[in-house]
Amino acid sequence: MPPRSLASLAHALAAAPDLDNALIALGECLAELDRGASLALIQFDARREMLRDRLTPVGAQVVRSSMETTFDHLPEPVRTRILAGGPFIDVTDRSADYARLCGFSTMLEGGVLSVRGVKVEGLLGAVLALYEPRKIFGTRTTERLAPAIALFDLAYVRLAERDAREEAVRTLEDVTQRVHGEYVRKLSVLEAELREVRNTPREVPAINPAEMIAVQAEAARAVEEARRAARKAELADQQLTSAVSQLEQAHIELHRRSEALRQRTRTLYLVDRALTLDAETTDARRLVDALLALVGDDMQAQRCSLMLRSPEPDYLYLAAARGIAPNVVEGMRIRIGEGVAGRVAAAREPLLVQDVREAAQHPLLRDQYFTTGSFISFPLVYHGELVGVLNLTNRAQRGVYTDEDVERVRLLGLVISLIASRNGLPDRLLETLDVR
Repeated sequence: MPPRSLASLAHALAAAPDLDNALIALGECLAELDRGASLALIQFDARREMLRDRLTPVGAQVVRSSMETTFDHLPEPVRTRILAGGPFIDVTDRSADYARLCGFSTMLEGGVLSVRGVKVEGLLGAVLALYEPRKIFGTRTTERLAPAIALFDLAYVRLAERDAREEAVRTLEDVTQRVHGEYVRKLSVLEAELREVRNTPREVPAINPAEMIAVQAEAARAVEEARRAARKAELADQQLTSAVSQLEQAHIELHRRSEALRQRTRTLYLVDRALTLDAETTDARRLVDALLALVGDDMQAQRCSLMLRSPEPDYLYLAAARGIAPNVVEGMRIRIGEGVAGRVAAAREPLLVQDVREAAQHPLLRDQYFTTGSFISFPLVYHGELVGVLNLTNRAQRGVYTDEDVERVRLLGLVISLIASRNGLPDRLLETLDVR
């Protein structure tokens, strides 16, 4: 089975119906990175300040166990950093003792326990503990797992918000049921009393007029109480309906903010990845292919290409591509001002087409490999100089690109322009293609 990528992990976490499935996906990602490491999610009860339940992914299931341990068992500096959230914290002193406290089996050659806080709406919701073998050389498992943990945090917040919303709806429904039941009970009692008064035999001798007036007054009071109870029930129902509507609007807003945060986190990760490629890769061919794959995978483009400025005046050449027609080869030139990429290079303005059928004059209509009606062509400009053009088409599942996608490509395009200009990629790569 191929290693789980961040994209597949993000999809698995987004589709997870509950916390167990999200934790299993994270556990599978950890197993692919380090089979000797163990992971546990310890839920935190803020009201009692207790570490309550321990959830451990084991294969395709989650093992639950009760801890009921006070939070102050952990060292003061560690507690402070857990409450603040952020990256993993190493529990260096007495690591084996605290590993047993978290439910891990002690490693014979020694291990390192790392913990971090998972926060929901600014409050600590759980503690994530990772116990890994002690290494002398190589990258720590906590560092390699950091992007996956960031994605798990978003999934945890989404599931916690959903659970809180469902709990609020259940509470409102319980209140409604109790109010309605009390109203029905009181109304039944009043109706029974009224029937009893009405069915009193008239032939009872020597009825006291004062008692008759009192009975009538009591019946009138009963009717009035029934009316007031019905009015209160109606007002309570209106308030509950308004509260449910406000909760739904709040949920929509929370979902929107969560999606915006997820997009920002993804964009920051891509920028970091691009800069890391620039720092680690000296081969121009590998660097260009990696940058194009980074943008293409993020935008779900089944067909994409990167064109760079040619030394010849007014020409671009194909530097890297994926999913293009077989007769199109790397290194081929197009004149600036001709074709889609040429016109975008000349105008230096991004081109977004959401339905190519509305642009009948567009050359891509005659391309048998063009299978969707939406594409983005974006100019790469650095300090006023044209660097190249980035083309993204054939979005997966016949999706449509939007203005928000163009803004994401704008940021990534600036990073690619910076890297290409700083490394002289247009000239270096063209020399490699000419040798071929």
